[in-house]
Amino acid sequence: MRNPGRGVDGDKVGKSEKDQSWIPKIVKKRVCTTFVESSLSNGALCQCGGKRDSHGSVALGDYFSTAIVNRWDSAQHSSEYPTDAFGELQFAGASKRHSYFLRLSWDTAPSMVYTLMTVHWGLPAPNLVVSIVGGEGRTKVKTWVREVLRQGLVKASQSTGAWILTEGLREGVGRCVGEAVRDHATAASSVSLNRVVALGIAPWGLVDNREQLVNPEGSFPAKYYVKNTSRDSHCLDNNHQAFLLVDDGSVGRRGETGFRAKLEDFISHQRTGIWGSGSIDIPVLCMLISGDAGMLERVDLSLKSSMPWLVLAGSGGLADFLSDILDNLSPAAAAQSSGEGGGDASPGVDLKDKVAERVKKHFPAEKEPDKLVDRALSIYQMRDFITVYHGEQEGPNDFDTVLLKTLVGASKHHASVNASPYNEELKLAVTWNRVDIAKSELFNGDIHWTYEDLKDSMTDALINDKPQFVRLFTENGLNILDYLTYGRLESLYGSVAEGTVLYHLLQRHLVERLGTAPSNQQNLPSKLVAENLQIGPVTEITLFEVAKVLELLMGDICQPFYYDAFGLEDISSKSRALRRASKLLHGECPYRKERCLSPWTSLFIWAVLQNRSEMATFFWEMAGESVLSALSGCKILRELSKLEMETENKLSMKELAQRFENLAHDMFSSCYRSNESRSFTLLIRKSTVWGGTTCLQMGMGADARLFFSHDGVQSLLSQIWWGDMKRNTDVWKFLLTFFCPFLCYTNLISFRKQEDQHQGQDEKPNEDGLGKDSDSLYGHTVFSFSDIKHTDSDEQGPPRTPTIKGRRVSYRAPKRPFIVSRWRQFWFAPVTAFLGNVLMYFLFLLLFAWVLLVDFKPPSSSGLALTENVLYFWVFTIVCEEIREIFFLGTRTWRQRVRVYIQDVWNMCDLIAILLFIVGVICRTFTWSYGFGRDVMCVDYMVFTVRLIHIFAIHKQLGPKIIIVGKMMKDIFFFLFFLMVWLLAYGVANQALIYAYDPSLERIFRRVFYRPYLHIFGQIPVEEMDVGKEWDMPCTDNMTLIESGQEPCRTLHSNWLVVILLVVYLLVTNILLINLLIAMFSSTFSEVQANSDIYWKFQRYTLVVQYHSRPSLAPPFIILSHLNLFIKRVIRKVPSIKIQHFVLELKGKDANKLKTWETIQKEDFLTAQNKIQKSSDSQRLKRMSVKVDGVFKHMTESRDVDHRLRALENEMEYCSNALSWIIDTLAQGSTFKPPRPPPASRDVFLSSKST
Repeated sequence: MRNPGRGVDGDKVGKSEKDQSWIPKIVKKRVCTTFVESSLSNGALCQCGGKRDSHGSVALGDYFSTAIVNRWDSAQHSSEYPTDAFGELQFAGASKRHSYFLRLSWDTAPSMVYTLMTVHWGLPAPNLVVSIVGGEGRTKVKTWVREVLRQGLVKASQSTGAWILTEGLREGVGRCVGEAVRDHATAASSVSLNRVVALGIAPWGLVDNREQLVNPEGSFPAKYYVKNTSRDSHCLDNNHQAFLLVDDGSVGRRGETGFRAKLEDFISHQRTGIWGSGSIDIPVLCMLISGDAGMLERVDLSLKSSMPWLVLAGSGGLADFLSDILDNLSPAAAAQSSGEGGGDASPGVDLKDKVAERVKKHFPAEKEPDKLVDRALSIYQMRDFITVYHGEQEGPNDFDTVLLKTLVGASKHHASVNASPYNEELKLAVTWNRVDIAKSELFNGDIHWTYEDLKDSMTDALINDKPQFVRLFTENGLNILDYLTYGRLESLYGSVAEGTVLYHLLQRHLVERLGTAPSNQQNLPSKLVAENLQIGPVTEITLFEVAKVLELLMGDICQPFYYDAFGLEDISSKSRALRRASKLLHGECPYRKERCLSPWTSLFIWAVLQNRSEMATFFWEMAGESVLSALSGCKILRELSKLEMETENKLSMKELAQRFENLAHDMFSSCYRSNESRSFTLLIRKSTVWGGTTCLQMGMGADARLFFSHDGVQSLLSQIWWGDMKRNTDVWKFLLTFFCPFLCYTNLISFRKQEDQHQGQDEKPNEDGLGKDSDSLYGHTVFSFSDIKHTDSDEQGPPRTPTIKGRRVSYRAPKRPFIVSRWRQFWFAPVTAFLGNVLMYFLFLLLFAWVLLVDFKPPSSSGLALTENVLYFWVFTIVCEEIREIFFLGTRTWRQRVRVYIQDVWNMCDLIAILLFIVGVICRTFTWSYGFGRDVMCVDYMVFTVRLIHIFAIHKQLGPKIIIVGKMMKDIFFFLFFLMVWLLAYGVANQALIYAYDPSLERIFRRVFYRPYLHIFGQIPVEEMDVGKEWDMPCTDNMTLIESGQEPCRTLHSNWLVVILLVVYLLVTNILLINLLIAMFSSTFSEVQANSDIYWKFQRYTLVVQYHSRPSLAPPFIILSHLNLFIKRVIRKVPSIKIQHFVLELKGKDANKLKTWETIQKEDFLTAQNKIQKSSDSQRLKRMSVKVDGVFKHMTESRDVDHRLRALENEMEYCSNALSWIIDTLAQGSTFKPPRPPPASRDVFLSSKST
């Protein structure tokens, strides 16, 4: 009968049946076909354990065969039939999770079973297999054994993704393992939830209620009922993920050990590795707990196939017997036994006698002790593969270390035999992610590691996110320059996990390059897009896709990455670059063999794109340009977080981005404390590694507010802002000089001398001992911008380059008269340009207001007023300045410039104001549209006035308040949404209740929207809304008059409802919503006010950049500067350095010196961080724990010495007894007379001496 559970989830059930319908055709069961009578049952039972009635007619009819058979054998007396028990198993009342099960014959091929489990059942391929042998039956498991299984075995297996093989029944060790796996799976995260697989291999005939599993067509699922789950029984344990029910045709007997041994041996020859690369064989470890004498053969056979064993000493039975032999017998005696000849065999006889004594001690009821002795001696010869673990003494916390050392020790023995030293154990340590074992066993100085030995393990460690191993390899012989080629970097990007944001982006750009998908497929899931890709090497991820992803994330801040590998650095067109890259990638791709120019930076980008925190931090430590690298990581992560859909991943990206911003802030703080002028150079230094960007540009793109709030960054901005004037200049002196320009030639304002830039550096040599000449560059270009100003206005030729053959030349502007130079120092400062623009903008607003209020006359033959013409020219100069900012500022393409321009809110405000002004001017020129033009100009005046807010953002007190106002504007939009809901609901209902019929759309709009809005501010027309009040408005009920436009009369019968709605509406809007808005404003104010200084300092950079790049003259006089720039840039082709926003390009020795200094500061910073971390309480406790572990290790070693001393005492006792026997024999003989009496014992000698 089919299981009733098949009706549930029909689609899934049908799929499972289809996937596993082939199982009965291949997998077989065994049925007893020969009834061999048991001598103890009076003919009622067969020796297979089954009753006579359960055997078929064929088994009972073969009387001749039965008569000559004395012992039942599965291979001879059972036959194979298609299995009738397979599918999914559901434990009724115990668990909702389904387990897999299969009834199979004992001689089934292990390869087929392993494929079934990994492919069809979906069990993850193991990195380790631990087979627990022994501990079966209903014997109570000791408490410390339970703790070893729970805290040691399962915990260690969970970190590696292991399979644990048990008998799978609810008794003994199998039950303990199942409960431990369940508890750890409950406590573990979702990522590692299914990493530990408990696999039960039980004899079919021993399982209780096995008839519930029988279904020739498969069970999906089979309901398995367990009556009493608190007591041990032969029922299947519900905490196991899968069951292999081995059938040998018997009932009530244990016969699965042979199949389990074959399965273990097969798995041990399978390859495991990273992403299926097959780096090492799957390590298989057998763990012996208790056990009876019959398992000695099982241990012996597996040891002969080099299977490592871990014996749990003290667990009883066979485990205690083997630990006694291995701990207490002398290895020297065993060596003599193995090398004995045909003559004197006394040492071998002695070892055999000692083993026989221990057999009698541990197995006194054994009928054939000689076989056990021979097995034990054979096992002793293979003792290198056996590790004895004294769990009761050592505790479960070190069990994972013991487990790994057991496998590493076995690997060493294999290496000595197969002549492949240490590589396998290194790969094993990497697979297990146990860097402590690798340090103590492999990287302790005894082994010389080469690049060839480490490169494969380095790839495994990178792909599997094991930064500690990456650090270990780089410290022990791995040269990253030799390792990281462009081809290997592409393979690292090819290993990106599916489903991540990076994988989707790479696949999207891959499809774009291959041209196999139309544009409408760009938003499809990457899995569907990948199905359209061509099969072959051309579909692999290349650095071109990586460059496109980085270009998407970084924007226009820096030049594209990896274009130099393709030869695309001189191509600005994206379509041309795409065609050329596609053509190159269809060839041999010789660039893949080239070394990566900046390996640590490339690995840092790779780790950041995958949101790997520890790995990215390590690569940041190793990479150069630490401040810029940290800001770049922050930028990439914040852009990725905007594309990430998973909330958990989004939060982790934001946290890591903030961490890198903190690193950039702290690192720059360390540099600033060390040397102020060099830190300024660091901020504006053009980076060749990061695509020609600077720290300031990257920090602005990364929205790094905390970094910009640093005093060093603000000091540089203040230096730029004041130009060659001293920063402590009083504002009143500056204003007075601005209105009286000739005061700049007096001492009212202090100017910095150019020599002051070098004074602090020239008086003493730098810490590198290079002297003032080599150190002068760090204060020169940064402190004074007169060089840039002079280069910008130089009329004698192109500007001089700041570097000559890699050496910095201290550039000095040509001498000018004092009058000219002082005039330039004052008027060319950004603060002067700012003040001039502010004053002229106020004059512009006054002129605009005068035109609108006085001189804005209708078009006539007399023409426009003079003030209006001046206003038009003024706006024209403003338009010219906006055009200059868009198309003639910076080194980007015009598309990038337009994109950057539009992204600024205030630029959009300028654009709207200009467009409105143009529309107003066009409309006012015609009589029929004059009124509309005037209205547009009035609105445009408001937009121009609002533009004043951005001007005052530079003020330290007003700037944060402007930011708070901007944040509150967002709160108003949310408030208006709630208000519109209530306003619309009340307005429509109120209008319909007061007036039964009113077709006038104008009155409807006013009374539905405008009148309820005025109700909020207390303007309530009570006479109109309350029929009890007199209303002097003439009205009519005539439909014709109402349709002609007259006022309709009010409805009287529903006026009570109008009053109630008014009360409710006022209650909600005036009390609830208004207080909600106040609460939102308060929350925003508190949030922004706490960080207002940081916000203001961040926005200050934009304003400084804007006025640093602006001409000194303000509109309308700025047209003179525009004419001058046009002549110089277009006609004379004089390039400008000023347009690059104070970017300094260092080359040769200067760049190397700055990098070296920054590297030294980073090392000092990391050292200080390590000291702080080591001084923390957690680190102290950790170090104390390590010391305690070391003491415990020494105590364990002393215990080993005690064992050896005990063995030596046993040997000495034997020698003493032998000598005594010889003396007695010689004394009793008469043929030899000793010349003197035998020596007295030591005790007698000492006693006689004392007397």
